[in-house]
Amino acid sequence: MSKKDSGAADLILSYLNEKNRPYSAQDVFGNLQKQHGLGKTAVVKAMEQLAQDGRIREKVYGKQKIYFADQSQFADVSDADLKQMDCRISELNSQVEAVMQSCRHLDAELKELNSSLTTAEMTTQIRELKAECEAYRTRLQKIKSATNHVTPEEREKVYKERSLYVKEWKKRKRLATDMMGAILEGYPKSKKDFLEEVGVETDEEHKVKIPDA
Repeated sequence: MSKKDSGAADLILSYLNEKNRPYSAQDVFGNLQKQHGLGKTAVVKAMEQLAQDGRIREKVYGKQKIYFADQSQFADVSDADLKQMDCRISELNSQVEAVMQSCRHLDAELKELNSSLTTAEMTTQIRELKAECEAYRTRLQKIKSATNHVTPEEREKVYKERSLYVKEWKKRKRLATDMMGAILEGYPKSKKDFLEEVGVETDEEHKVKIPDA
């Protein structure tokens, strides 16, 4: 075995002993390739050689080979120790879940803060809004203090036009109502069906009331 192959074998042996769980050659290659730059062929060759030398164990499942650390090197663990380990694992899992929950809350808070205005932006916006409000106050004061917005003649003209339009509105509505009444006398369906069929929209449908003249 070359020095390079020996180094790869020692690295893989150390990894399997540290993790102490079964791996395929593909698993070990994927886990170590990025950090240590091991090629897949070198990994397969090193693991097969380690198994032949008895330094790791090999199990064959169909066409796949699984490798794991030689368990004889580890001290025996009693049932009490295993139970204690299970309890510790459960405690650690609870701690992990609590930390993850805290991280989710912090991520949500960070997202909200990032979407909020900065102090400088809020200061600028407040200044702009105050200036806008002051402009409206000035405009409103000018409107309130003015006494000659509309002349009496112009006001009288508007009132007369409004009265004329209201009378015309009432007249046309009455004519339309009389016309529909005459049609409905010989119409086989309801008034609602008739309105839908001819596409007529009424004031009542849109909650519009004719103002007083």
